[in-house]
Amino acid sequence: MNVKRGFHLKQTWLLYVLLLPSFIMLVVFSYIPMFGVTMAFQDFNPGLGFFRSKFVGLKWFQNIYMMPDFIDILRNTVVIACGKIVTGMFASVLFALLLNEVRHINLKKFVQTAVYLPYFLSWVIVGGVFIDLLSTKGLVNQFLNLFNIKNILFLASNQWFQPTMIITDVWKNFGWGAIVYLAALTGINPELYESAAIDGANRFRRMWHITLPGIQATIILMSALSLGNVLNAGFDQILIMYSPIVYRTGDIIDTFVYRQGLVEMQFSMSTAVGLFKSIIGFILIVTSNRIAYKVANYRIL
Repeated sequence: MNVKRGFHLKQTWLLYVLLLPSFIMLVVFSYIPMFGVTMAFQDFNPGLGFFRSKFVGLKWFQNIYMMPDFIDILRNTVVIACGKIVTGMFASVLFALLLNEVRHINLKKFVQTAVYLPYFLSWVIVGGVFIDLLSTKGLVNQFLNLFNIKNILFLASNQWFQPTMIITDVWKNFGWGAIVYLAALTGINPELYESAAIDGANRFRRMWHITLPGIQATIILMSALSLGNVLNAGFDQILIMYSPIVYRTGDIIDTFVYRQGLVEMQFSMSTAVGLFKSIIGFILIVTSNRIAYKVANYRIL
């Protein structure tokens, strides 16, 4: 066994060398910073460091629940994240179903490419475009003015901010999310469509009774796995597009941690909030994995 293992390493050592930079980055940027969670249990002072800062136990976690804005921040995070998950999944499934009905190959490829493209653009770019489009003098409000509709403050109104975040995120990502469903559609037996056509079923009936049930397991699986993202509302998008005017409905856990830690220098408080989110996120990921295993016989490990 040892001889075979040594022979295997001699044959594949170059693959391990290629893996080494990624492994080093994982350790440096993911595992070593985990030592910083000790700040959540300290009255951290940068001058004293991790080892000499005063230990305060669960003080900062108790302060989290006493914060008047924390419930609003948690609610904003869940509402925006769930809105993105549900709306994005619906848009991805609908797009996959409609694209599957396109018979012109060149048109199908063009539409796929055009819809996938926004996913690869940074929110710095996409956010700047939307800020211009949704401003009071932007193209969207100019179009609404043609119908005598007053300007809408999409990014400066607590009423409109959350729907705007959800819709813009879905626009950017639904094409990429449809890849999974398009792949699932290739596994449907074409003979089912031929039999349904012979029986007189039109394209809508075939889509409803064959295509949609054919990807039902994939939809259930993706729904279960998305449970782990309930507290991920999109830090980069919201940081770029929000302002103090909409903190009441736009402030999420990640942006709150950013302001507390890097702007107001409340290192211990921000670390405690971040650790709280990580623990809840871990529980949700484990739960989603169990659900996915029960409903679709899928597991990560």
